[in-house]
Amino acid sequence: MDRSYGGSYMGTKAETLETDKDPPKAESTGCQPTAEVVEERRPAKGNLSQQTMRRTQSRERMQQALERVRQAAVKDKKLKFTTLLHHVYDIDRLREAYLSLKRKAAPGVDGETWQHYGEALESNLQDLSERLRRGAYRAKPVRRVYIRKESGGQRPLGVPALEDKIVQGAMVEVLTAIYEVDFLGFSYGFRPRRGQHQALDALCVGIERSRVSWVLDADIRGFFDAIDHEWLIKFVEHRIGDQRVLRLLRKWLKAGVLEDGRWRVSEEGTPQGGSVSPLLANVYLHYAFDLWAHRWRQRQCQGDVRIVRYADDTVLGFEYRQEAEQFLAALKQRLAKFGLELHPDKTRLIEFGRFARERRERRGLGKPETFNFLGFTHICGKSRKGFFRVERHTQAKRLRAKLAEVKADLRWRRHEPVPSQGAWLSSVLAGHYQYYGVPHNIRALRSFRYHVRRQWYRSLKRRSQRSRLTWARMDRIATRWLPQASIHHSYPYDRFRVTHPRQEPSARNAHAGICAGGAR
Repeated sequence: MDRSYGGSYMGTKAETLETDKDPPKAESTGCQPTAEVVEERRPAKGNLSQQTMRRTQSRERMQQALERVRQAAVKDKKLKFTTLLHHVYDIDRLREAYLSLKRKAAPGVDGETWQHYGEALESNLQDLSERLRRGAYRAKPVRRVYIRKESGGQRPLGVPALEDKIVQGAMVEVLTAIYEVDFLGFSYGFRPRRGQHQALDALCVGIERSRVSWVLDADIRGFFDAIDHEWLIKFVEHRIGDQRVLRLLRKWLKAGVLEDGRWRVSEEGTPQGGSVSPLLANVYLHYAFDLWAHRWRQRQCQGDVRIVRYADDTVLGFEYRQEAEQFLAALKQRLAKFGLELHPDKTRLIEFGRFARERRERRGLGKPETFNFLGFTHICGKSRKGFFRVERHTQAKRLRAKLAEVKADLRWRRHEPVPSQGAWLSSVLAGHYQYYGVPHNIRALRSFRYHVRRQWYRSLKRRSQRSRLTWARMDRIATRWLPQASIHHSYPYDRFRVTHPRQEPSARNAHAGICAGGAR
């Protein structure tokens, strides 16, 4: 029988008596000293630190409350949390969720902006907290917008209302304290202190340091739009027993979508763009894929197996082709049970690894195939000493899409001053280098800078029919504003060795190996 945990706190008698005392006058007017209140003057410079005292103390109190929740989740993996909503409608947590939102984000169906809501922030948060406490909070429909995909289609995105964003942000912080304990190590998408480059490092180390010879690149078709609501609630109920929290989740799932002035009910899927959608997606895949794949690997496989998942993109490395094919067949059946299916064009099983090149040469085949993951094309390469290594180059489709975006933006900025254009292009290049600046990718970075420079030259030439801009002058402008290509990331194994300094006890087993953040 599941035990329950309330997560509440009852103080001692002394603490209760202490809180019943009348607070000092300075606290009743915020954190401003009494003398400054009476004299009706601005706070002195020496008292500026007192203004943030309350916020700092409230943040520490919130973190301590969530730490107790996390410790309870660690202590008992089958524990159900029955009273969690009071953590969500805590005004300090709602305030932190509001402050973490993007200031210039597009408004939802209510038209409320971050700046306008903040004009009466405390009263608005007090009203929102009260509505959450007594169950009067109502979720608003999500405004549907579309962005262009690299493949040529359109990706639907949802823009929630501002108050929905605030409540979802508070909810995510509370649920993360529980589910971060349960999520497996090879899951990297939308998790705190994890990102794309951690997943890329784990994948490279898993392939280079093991006997992986086959790679299964699996992609779920329309995952966010295909999530079954009933299965999702069942998965959440494994850990959450607070019916008020479950009711909130159902409200967001059933709020519907507003598109072209028409409201449409959403029977399945979670709108991309909401704060809670990535967490719910991870919960769904945790039970539908992660636990099953980990158990299948332990019971069915004799060779090395590596798993790295980022959201709905998953790459698996196998030592034996037969086991990879068996896993693929079983995976299709497993996903179909939960209303999901693999994308037929994006799911491939290829020969890849340290022995792939030699084996294909013996069979009279060409070079090993490549696969794409998180914007990089992974290639079987060799070091100068002849050792196998996984090389990562910028995906050609991503490179072309970014150049097309820069070209379109330059058309709108054509008549801006050159320093303004240069500062903007400098930030574009810096951001590109920051993500794609991995070892062995310097040629792609230099290619990107070269094409950006050419596009800028053509844009400046078209500002006037009598332009006298020469390549020599353009070189000086580019040298002034466009940073040179540079590598920003260390080698995968060097960084992986720091972030994962030990091996799991099961590393003695042939199918376990080095713990790649769970990629073992």
